[in-house]
Amino acid sequence: MKRKNFIMLLWVSLGTGIFFFLFFTDEKTVDNFFLSILISSLYSFLLGIGNSVINDFLNKKFPWSEATTKRAVLSIVSILIANFILVYVCNYINFVIFQKAATPEQFFSGKYNFVNWFMVNIALLISAFLHARGFMEELKKTSKKEVVEQKLIAKSANAQFETLKNQLDPHFLFNSLNVLSSLIDENPPQAQKFTASMSKIYRYVLEQKDKELVTVEDEIEFAKTYCGLLKTRFEDSVDFTFEIKAEDMKKYVVPLSLQLLLENCIKHNFATSSKPLIIKVFSENGTLCIENNLQVREQMKESAGIGLANIVQRYSLLTKRNVFIEKSKDYFKVKLPILSERPHLMTASPETEDKAYKRARRRVREIKGFYGNLTSYCIVIPFLVFVNLFTDSGYHWFWWPLFGWGIGVASHAFQVFGVGESWKEKKIREIMDKQKN
Repeated sequence: MKRKNFIMLLWVSLGTGIFFFLFFTDEKTVDNFFLSILISSLYSFLLGIGNSVINDFLNKKFPWSEATTKRAVLSIVSILIANFILVYVCNYINFVIFQKAATPEQFFSGKYNFVNWFMVNIALLISAFLHARGFMEELKKTSKKEVVEQKLIAKSANAQFETLKNQLDPHFLFNSLNVLSSLIDENPPQAQKFTASMSKIYRYVLEQKDKELVTVEDEIEFAKTYCGLLKTRFEDSVDFTFEIKAEDMKKYVVPLSLQLLLENCIKHNFATSSKPLIIKVFSENGTLCIENNLQVREQMKESAGIGLANIVQRYSLLTKRNVFIEKSKDYFKVKLPILSERPHLMTASPETEDKAYKRARRRVREIKGFYGNLTSYCIVIPFLVFVNLFTDSGYHWFWWPLFGWGIGVASHAFQVFGVGESWKEKKIREIMDKQKN
């Protein structure tokens, strides 16, 4: 039990003990005062801890968000059985052991049936409140989780948009077309190979633009094709080397990340035959590294770093591992995490989200309505019993509202957790799954 709950029970015990001592105890003695505190603590702690243990156990095994129907049924059954037993134990200890007002035979003979029944209803009221509070806390956690998931969706959409904008630099297309134009006259066979490579590059872009991850093997094959075009354009001014471990080839990286980094190498460094730009692509310690010798090109304005920021953002949505950037006076290196498995990133259309949100709101209203009905029943019925027995004990009319309203509460529970809309939807999903299989 949490420390704050223990302290709360302690204050409840002290408060109720003092209340009963002041207003319901004839002899105001020290012994009676401590006896009142002891009896109050007995009920508070035994009922409080018992219901808390049941609630915590059900929260772990059957969370409200994952098994609403089963959890509701188990909550109702468990609080009925547990509180019936706990109240009888408390009353037995109170009247037979502490106060010595009755013998065990008298206690079980029916003399204390009304007291037992009245206390059971009070315990059920408190327990219903605790379970309702647990449901609302779970609902808040679920709502917060959904907000986080919606933010992830928004970030994912933004990252995909940035990727789409940065897939291939327009300057790359312009320069490649110029190279192709010159090759058509000078070397037609080479021009055909160059055109085929360009076709592969754009086909890969179209195929991978909506994917979360691709294999290292696919990304390296694409990068080699891309580097082939750059090699045709820059000739001896640029040199590429690839050293990828065989065990890393079937693992995963973010698509088109390698292309963006290779593009950055060309964009921010000068390359000549006398000072070639050397770009190395290799794997080490679970990362895919892109390293180049630093030959910084003089630029009119400083780079915004959009390409790198986009890669970092896309990785942050998929893994807790970071993208590392190393820079010295001689080289510039970027390390991309290699992922051993595909993490699941949730995506959903606005229409689907809107329908799910409306269904969730309707479901919450139904469950809140049921618990409101149950709480009212647990408050009003004991009050009616009290009024009936203290005004006209000869005729027990309280049984009519007790059973009538009780049937209504049971019907309400059956409708919400048994044969309501959730049950229909569940059956529809089961039938659809069977048809798919």
